Amino acid sequence: MRIHVLTLFPEVFAPFVETSIVGRAVEAGIVSFGFTQLREYTEDKHRSVDDRPFAGGAGMVLTCGPVFRAVEDISARCGPGLTRILLTPQGERLSQPLVWELSRQDELLLICGHYEGFDERIRTGLGVREVSIGDYVVSGGESAAVVLIDAVVRLLPGALGDAASVEEESHEGGLLEYPQYTRPRVFRGMEVPEVLISGDHAKIEAWRRAQAIERTQARRPDLLADDGPVVE
Repeated sequence: MRIHVLTLFPEVFAPFVETSIVGRAVEAGIVSFGFTQLREYTEDKHRSVDDRPFAGGAGMVLTCGPVFRAVEDISARCGPGLTRILLTPQGERLSQPLVWELSRQDELLLICGHYEGFDERIRTGLGVREVSIGDYVVSGGESAAVVLIDAVVRLLPGALGDAASVEEESHEGGLLEYPQYTRPRVFRGMEVPEVLISGDHAKIEAWRRAQAIERTQARRPDLLADDGPVVE
């Protein structure tokens, strides 16, 4: 996979893509990145990318020109399967099914906003898919891009040492993950559930399933109500 990022702050990504699972995926040739500075596509001496909104309002808005030129230039250098993603709190909520969908693409272009947002014509004129990482606002699209990159890269074949790790995580199958324990068996009076040291794999699987359902019902009942798994 190739992931392109259009941003005003490309320098913030280097530490992230060079470490942990993403860094190892880069070293293994599973994923590669291209970071483009939006100001490279300005046409004035001040390298301006924003302006005051028509009819007034707080803050500054990213203008069409630099964004259109940058996206069109990047797209011309990519294959026909490039998926353009505009990171915005107004977009569809990032979910595990959406992450899986994006992980199957050959190339992604993540467009990071800043200031008060984008000129509306950027949304309507560039054929973008709008994605939000949650119902809150951050200072820029860079932090949202990091979240999306991390979620997508770990699903790429070979990115994780144990493929089963993905299958058992929270939000896979519509449930939160079951409780996990490690040594020692007793810590400050808190004991590991007996079933986990029983060696009975069928009972362990049943316990984990029941715990996942119970935890999801208690903490995120919306996952069960929103076309979630059938709970018996």
